[in-house]
Amino acid sequence: MHFRRIAGWLLVLFLPVFLVAQSWSASGPPNFILIFADDLGYGDIEPFYDDCPFKTPQLDRMADEGARLTNFYVPTPYCAPSRGTILTGRYPFRHTVMSNPAPDAGATNFGLPQSEITIAEALKPLGYATAAFGKWHLGHKKQWLPRTQGFDEYFGILYSNDMFPVQLVRNETVAEYPVAQSMLTQRYTAAALRFIESNKDRPFFVYLPHAMPHKPLAASDDFYTPETREDLYADVIAELDWSVGKILSKLKELDLDKRTLVIFTSDNGPWYGGSTGGLRGMKGRAWEGGLRVPLIARMPGVIPPGVVNHEPAASIDVFPTICTLAGAPIPKDRIIDGIDLMPMLKDAGASSPHEAIYGMQGNNLATIRSGKWKLHVRNPGLPRFHRLSPEEKAQYVDPRGPDGVTILAPYEQAKVYQHPGLTSGVEPSSMMLFDLEADRAEQYDVADQHPEVVERLLAAFRKTEAEVPELPVPESGYLFREPGPGEPRALMRLIGGELRYDRIPESQKHLIDEKAPDMDSP
Repeated sequence: MHFRRIAGWLLVLFLPVFLVAQSWSASGPPNFILIFADDLGYGDIEPFYDDCPFKTPQLDRMADEGARLTNFYVPTPYCAPSRGTILTGRYPFRHTVMSNPAPDAGATNFGLPQSEITIAEALKPLGYATAAFGKWHLGHKKQWLPRTQGFDEYFGILYSNDMFPVQLVRNETVAEYPVAQSMLTQRYTAAALRFIESNKDRPFFVYLPHAMPHKPLAASDDFYTPETREDLYADVIAELDWSVGKILSKLKELDLDKRTLVIFTSDNGPWYGGSTGGLRGMKGRAWEGGLRVPLIARMPGVIPPGVVNHEPAASIDVFPTICTLAGAPIPKDRIIDGIDLMPMLKDAGASSPHEAIYGMQGNNLATIRSGKWKLHVRNPGLPRFHRLSPEEKAQYVDPRGPDGVTILAPYEQAKVYQHPGLTSGVEPSSMMLFDLEADRAEQYDVADQHPEVVERLLAAFRKTEAEVPELPVPESGYLFREPGPGEPRALMRLIGGELRYDRIPESQKHLIDEKAPDMDSP
């Protein structure tokens, strides 16, 4: 009797995996390419915004040949937590990366725990070759590097491309320092193409988290347009679009496109110079402009051409979508917040699998989206730099901007007066309710007209909020003394060339706190 129960349990657990695997037996298992742009706004590419200021013919083609999700959300309006979520299918409060590691600010003692299961780790038991090319930002010390999380191969920058020291890492070794950032998009694309070619006869997963259009913006000579130096952002988008085209062409050349799912999306909304496509806010804020991003998925023969689905979905759904298509079992020992997106990708009329989708601000749950409604339980805040006058904005100098020494990128960076989203509308406050079907730009708070909706959403919010743990604040590895009254906190201009984060230039050593911890300790 006991044996029969165990056998029955195993059949229930693995029969779906077996059936999916059987369905691919004729052509081989599916491949996966996840292209994750950095700070690319909802309105930065043409398929999502009729008045897009940039030209993206390759992404247009990808959208025409596949599916678009127009209400697709990331869990936070900034980098690292969003990356942890798309790789694990779990909200940041579950995978615990709720802020950005930054070596030059002392945020160096945390990363994605090895206990988390990434897409790469889920696919490895099925014989997949796995690689990541680009920005990691889930821990830059050895215990959190990409090859501890299921990737066979890594090449890229371990954090944002404006954080000192900017250095290219191959696997666990610094490959280049300093870095000419104008070549990053081309180099990451070339690495992905080489990997696809080398693994064409076995299933593969390529994670391609591009550096662009995160600041500092940079484009290669093939895309830089000196006659329009004020519009470097357009050059950067054109090169990203080119990259997508090269990958799609390589798949077709190798006769792999019909069994390769390619997903293109972004980690959060845009920085200055980009476009939210008429949404309010930007990166760093929980308005739609910070949390809503484009998603395009293409797999000819599986995803019909031209699907446009307007139902809410989220980056938590990417992990279970890939696992289900590959026949990899979904982990049962933890909460996976995502649900398979394939029904939405195949059918414009398919409903959202979610009763609610949540957004975070820092360590706190901040928003809930359910159907057409969005409730800001927490105040999303005023625009960044709102206290600066127009003259001060024009003269603002980014402390992490190109410096000609270690951050090597064009000087024509977007200015902080080039806000990418709407700044108009109701004064921000807590408990604002928006009808996103009628008011996608979040201009009119309708909480007073719909108290029953507020009550329903708030009850769901509080239930999920109760699951958010109180995690200890990671100990800072900051080496410098605390600034005096009125003094700004100095960034550490760390020297690269090694995987260590305590090498300070002579010019900054007078700032070192004698009691500072060792930043390079595990």
